[in-house]
Formats: sequence, structure tokens, C-alpha cells
Amino acid sequence: MPTDDDILIEEALKGGQQAFKELMERHQNSVFHIVLRIVRDRELASDLVQDTFMKAFSSLKSYRSEYRFSTWLYKIAANASIDHLRKKRIKALSLDNPINTQDGQITIEVPDYTHHPEREMVRREQAMTIDDAIKALPEKYRQVIVARHQEDKSYEEIASELGVPVGTVKARIFRARELLKKRLRGIR
Repeated sequence: MPTDDDILIEEALKGGQQAFKELMERHQNSVFHIVLRIVRDRELASDLVQDTFMKAFSSLKSYRSEYRFSTWLYKIAANASIDHLRKKRIKALSLDNPINTQDGQITIEVPDYTHHPEREMVRREQAMTIDDAIKALPEKYRQVIVARHQEDKSYEEIASELGVPVGTVKARIFRARELLKKRLRGIR
């Protein structure tokens, strides 16, 4: 059963200006509130409502009556609002391309703060010191520390490989860590 909107749409498609006007008056407030929620600017929302109706009426032939006209119209309003916000965004500058100015082209150079040779050197020295401290551990402690922290093995896996109880593995790892703390105290 055709709705009032469907009847007005038929008339509008035949060129009836009054039908266009009536459809617009009927849905204008709802469209305005949808647009306003998206753009949050009353003046801009008013402009976008006009754009929405212009887009809707220019593509009215594509409207399919199995859907509600209001849903179709609200979708156009939301899309128009979102498109406007996308276009409004500030354009980003490419750091790779030169910028044209009145005085010619300029390039932007951004310093790289990520590379710190001093920090890398300190880190490498610390890693070497830790490796040396691990190598200096008695064999039974070195085995469990290497297996746990460098090979990322579970206590159970280490116990199985060494043929000792899990409690022994935990005790050795604890003891190995204590020895390493003593040797590495003051290094940071």
C-alpha cells in the first residue's frame, strides 16, 4: 500500500513542484537534526540540508519504493555531512615532496631523534657484560638461566632436559639470578 511519501514521489517524478516542496517540508526538520548531530554547526547544517534535498531530488529516480523514503533521505543527509567533514580536513604535507612557495621550492627536513649512538653503545656494553656474567656462572646455574631466559623454555622443559625435579630447576634459577645480581650491581 503506497504511503503519502510514495504518492508525492510519483508526482515529483512527473515534474510536480508542489510535491517536491511538500516532501522537503515534511522531512526538513528530521534531516536538519541528523546533519546537526554530525557537523555540530547550525549554519553549516542548514546549508547541508539544502544540499541533501538537491542530491535527493536529482537522484529521485533511483529511489526504490520497497524502502522508506525517510531512511533513504537520511542516508543521503548523513553521507553529505560526512563527505563535507572529510573535505574540510586539513591537507597533510608530504615530507618527501618539495613545497612550492613564491620564492621557489623548499624541502622540509625533520631531524631523526630515534637514533642514539651513545645509548646503543651503552646497551651493547651492558649486553656484553651480562653475557660475560652468565658465562662466569657455574655450569648448573648457567644451563638453567640460558634455557629459561634465552631459549624461553618452561620449568618443566628444563627439568626434563636436565633430568632433575622442577623444584631443583626453580631453585637453580633463583640462585643464578642472585649471583647475577651481585655481579651486575651498579651496572645500568
